[in-house]
Amino acid sequence: MRNTFVAVGLAIIAFGNPAAAQRGSRGTAIPEGEPCPPGTTEIRPRNCMAPEVPVPSILDYRPRSTLVAPVHMVKSAKYPAIDFHGHPQGLLGTSEGLASLGAALDSLNVRMMVSADNMSGDRLKNTVASVRGSDKMKDRVRILAGISFQNVGPAWAEKAVAQLEADVANGAVGVGEISKSFGLSVRKPDGSRLKLDDPDLDPIWEACARLKLPVFIHTGDPEQFFRPLDYTNERWLEQALFPERRYPQDRYPSFETLIAERDNLFRKHPKTTFVTAHMGWQANDLARFGKVLDEMPNVYTEVGAVLYDIGRQPRVAHDFFVKYQDRILFGKDSFQPEEYPYYWRVFET
Repeated sequence: MRNTFVAVGLAIIAFGNPAAAQRGSRGTAIPEGEPCPPGTTEIRPRNCMAPEVPVPSILDYRPRSTLVAPVHMVKSAKYPAIDFHGHPQGLLGTSEGLASLGAALDSLNVRMMVSADNMSGDRLKNTVASVRGSDKMKDRVRILAGISFQNVGPAWAEKAVAQLEADVANGAVGVGEISKSFGLSVRKPDGSRLKLDDPDLDPIWEACARLKLPVFIHTGDPEQFFRPLDYTNERWLEQALFPERRYPQDRYPSFETLIAERDNLFRKHPKTTFVTAHMGWQANDLARFGKVLDEMPNVYTEVGAVLYDIGRQPRVAHDFFVKYQDRILFGKDSFQPEEYPYYWRVFET
């Protein structure tokens, strides 16, 4: 009966308003579940229509919002923050750079930054010495050690563990950021892809557990980067602008392959603490990522570069953050001070 009333009401509106009737009859009907034909867009359920004026490029379409509402900008964090995913680059090597970094962190209320620049050897030793020589910054910067995955084979592990132990002696507090090339493109001497869970790597992960070093690891990239670059890909523009972010199937492992190898790595080494960067690139599927955290208590994560996925599901994300509040770290990734307030705004408003 309710549907009958709705239909009658729509008919009355249409007969009383010829323009409305005309709009309802325009366009191309499509079967349920089918996409609109190229050059058209869905204006009502199962009804597609083409624009009647020239269509701007996606680069030129810049609509100005007419929404009038209070704006809640948050320039600094409410509580002193620790940025676990920092890339201060050359700022740590000079007193001027450290002073500049300190001033920026002060303005943002970031208490400490962890430098995840994959340093090792003399570079790490010299950087630690520079930081420790700064009265203001010596307690505000911590540095992770790097691991080289070149020439992994029978003799690799002993050298890698020795280098890691030396880096720890020189001040490293963890490992990372292990870059996405590990798993994606790094090759073994025989030309085969170095898999994330390769058994030749087991000694280095066991050493991290023995030395109580967290391993900060970046696996792959957003799932959309592994999909065909067509107009159903929600990151089409990003990949069009940055073609190096595309991973065609004929050249790279699939997203699912990388995730399976990553999870197997975590599972094989329960005594090693892993921090998976960028919420494991699974912030678009928090239920699935939650299962990873539930199964493997040695896994932590951080939020760099995933505001896109968090912001479009605020209630689900809120509940996820509350549930896993002791497993989620703050991390920004690239050091752009003007971008931090977007994180504070999402987290605090």
